[in-house]
Amino acid sequence: MSSNNETKELLDFISASPTCFQAVKNITDRLESEGYTRLSEAGEWNLSRGGKYCVTRNQSSVIAFRIPENGIKCFMISAAHSDSPSFRIKENAESDTAGFYTRINVEKYGGMICHSWIDRPLSAAGRVTYRDNGAIVSKPVDLDRDLFIIPSVAIHMNRSTNDNASFNPAVDMQPISGSLRAKGAYGKLLAAACGCDEKDILSADMFLYTRESGRIWGAFDEFVSSPRLDDLQCVFGTMKGFLNAKPSAACPVFCVFDNEEVGSETKQGAASTFLQSTLERINEALGGKLSDYLSALASGFMVSADNAHAVHPNHPEYADTPHRPAMNGGIVIKHNANQRYTTDSVSSAVFSEICAKAGVPVQHFANRADIPGGSTLGNISNTKVPLNTVDIGMPQLSMHSSYETAGADDTGYLIKAMTEFFGTAISADSDGKLILC
Repeated sequence: MSSNNETKELLDFISASPTCFQAVKNITDRLESEGYTRLSEAGEWNLSRGGKYCVTRNQSSVIAFRIPENGIKCFMISAAHSDSPSFRIKENAESDTAGFYTRINVEKYGGMICHSWIDRPLSAAGRVTYRDNGAIVSKPVDLDRDLFIIPSVAIHMNRSTNDNASFNPAVDMQPISGSLRAKGAYGKLLAAACGCDEKDILSADMFLYTRESGRIWGAFDEFVSSPRLDDLQCVFGTMKGFLNAKPSAACPVFCVFDNEEVGSETKQGAASTFLQSTLERINEALGGKLSDYLSALASGFMVSADNAHAVHPNHPEYADTPHRPAMNGGIVIKHNANQRYTTDSVSSAVFSEICAKAGVPVQHFANRADIPGGSTLGNISNTKVPLNTVDIGMPQLSMHSSYETAGADDTGYLIKAMTEFFGTAISADSDGKLILC
């Protein structure tokens, strides 16, 4: 399967999306260019059949949807996340150390692989909030230059550095921005990026990101490596499938939530009311009753898309022997008995059938019984919006590294599967029989 054009487009999207704020801005810009009307949660929603709409929350989460011409039979929903593990810059950002350096004061965001952030050029991006003619304005900001490095300790000073290394984030993971004369430069850079006076900056949500660009590589260009593949690969693939899909009797709903890497329990996370209130407002704006909404949920389906673990070339023993997903082997359906993934036999079967119609191969993942895995979006969002849900992902290596690796073909597989998914409607009868049409 040749998918280098799609993979290159993915890498362009990732490069332009160093944090959740840039990712959501890029998504909404793309949606608006495709004719989607931007809604505000604070305003009235005047929706029409055949209309296309999107709404954001906190500038870091977005939901888009299309209204079928003949009313809503069911909701077909995807969920991915906009955030990745990083280091957040603290409010009092600068300090000095050893009388020689200006350090940037950071704390961990999510569960990153710390050593992957060391000894490489870093920059900062996020959101800055400032005064502007009596108003308070929040603006996505990307400083977009080589600004920081987190230096390692030379092996001559720490002979055990290669032996089970551990990292204290308050000591080992603090970047430097320059000599002492660099103190004060960070605030000036933020002001210049916002086009405001430094004294007008009120606060900022800024994160480090690696400056290394993504690339396609291997003897046969089989692999793609990039920052933030988890989860921007799924964000990109589900967005493309959503935009490509043909109309059906279903209401397709494309969701990207923030804060998955820290538990999702925020106003803009998957555990929030964002999806629930959006679906309820769609039903209300179209004159639907509560029973109409509940029926659309009962026949609906969600794909929770968050990348999966490929079998590791040097440590295959970490994988469950019968469940070893391969990069370029197709979409991974994830299973867990303790409901860290929400997949069950029904949702696995439905999504497998959709993939078969799209000509997309499917793989299955389960953790080794003695290695607990992480949780993701599906089981969290289901507490607010209960509907059949499958957890899927693209197989990748080095998850939560600052530079991750996946298969060059798999983005194309996801786009094909999600195009088929968003063009499908499901009917459920009283016996639980599901019909895909």
